[in-house]
Amino acid sequence: MSREELPEDLPFAASGAGDQGRYREGRKVTWISIAVNVVLTAMQVVVGIWSHSQALVADAMHTLSDVFADFFVLYANRKGAEAADAEHPYGHARYETAASLVLGVLLMATGAGILISAVERLQHMDSAPKIGVAAVWAAVFTLLAKEGLFRYMLAVGERLRSPMLIANAWHARADALSSLVVAAGVGGALLGFAFADAVAAIVVGGMIVKTGGEFAWAAMRELIDTGVDADEVERIRDTIRATPGVVGLHELRTRRMAQKILIDAHIQVDAHVSVSEGHWIGEDVRRRVLAAHEDVIDLLVHVDPEDDFHLPVAGEPATVLPEREQLVRHLRTILGDEISFEFDKVHLHYLGRRVEAEVFLSPDAILDSVKVAKIRQRLTERLPGDPYFRDIVLSLVIAPA
Repeated sequence: MSREELPEDLPFAASGAGDQGRYREGRKVTWISIAVNVVLTAMQVVVGIWSHSQALVADAMHTLSDVFADFFVLYANRKGAEAADAEHPYGHARYETAASLVLGVLLMATGAGILISAVERLQHMDSAPKIGVAAVWAAVFTLLAKEGLFRYMLAVGERLRSPMLIANAWHARADALSSLVVAAGVGGALLGFAFADAVAAIVVGGMIVKTGGEFAWAAMRELIDTGVDADEVERIRDTIRATPGVVGLHELRTRRMAQKILIDAHIQVDAHVSVSEGHWIGEDVRRRVLAAHEDVIDLLVHVDPEDDFHLPVAGEPATVLPEREQLVRHLRTILGDEISFEFDKVHLHYLGRRVEAEVFLSPDAILDSVKVAKIRQRLTERLPGDPYFRDIVLSLVIAPA
């Protein structure tokens, strides 16, 4: 869908085209990871079987899971770079989150399989064949390759601010650590500790399960709209409160969308400013937050004349107070016959359970001192017990627009 075909109500920050440069860099680093992992998997399987090392074969399965994970990352990276459309008005960035969740679950399943296999081997140590020395060299080579891949992928992921690429980089670091354990286990088996290889496989399996669980939990937290960390929220609060015209802030809600942040906020402005001025203040808040916090992709601002977060029942003022026409009729009843002509305009300020009214009289309204005194007396008597109005201000328009 082209930009021209997007619905008009799409958020401005989400309606642009995807970041193709970011997508290309992510694709490049992932293809490099795939190539390295394919070579390492083949080498580990061949050497592991030939040298009778269960730990090395287990590490090969771990590496093979990386290949599948990398393909998930490729798909998610491509989908996440697509522009917003009618079905995804905030873009497709959460494809990255879904890929991180799948990657985590895949890691946990792989680790569980390695643990089960290693425990079974420990129960049958008498029939286990001797470990070949080639397994040590294979494990060391894998360790060096994985560590180099980790450093490269992490640098790219941090530069692109991509949680998915960073997670995949730490996946490579987990592989490097598991290869270190494998090398130690194989070395122990060669020194005469036959159980060391199986124990190393168990340690590797546990590390894989732990890493997968962390990735899956982080992705799940984002998918259920967990807010950003408290420090970042406080920085956003400071930016909003520093905006001229903002007198209060409440109901600030945040959620992540891959590397980006979406925000809803209720700001409080002077109850007597015009609708257009209140809207302008809200837009100023949005501009300032987007400029000061690069992770924020969009901010929805709700403008309030008061702190409605603490009202007794949500929506109660709208249900208790009557609509405008009825209020204006009641206003005429309060003012009485001294003002028998049409009002030039009336501003109503709904504040909590009562209303403040500003009545603008037309230039031909002639109010002598006697009428003014009667109106003042009537307001003094009736306003304290009135169910709707708590204040009424009369103004004479000298030069109408």
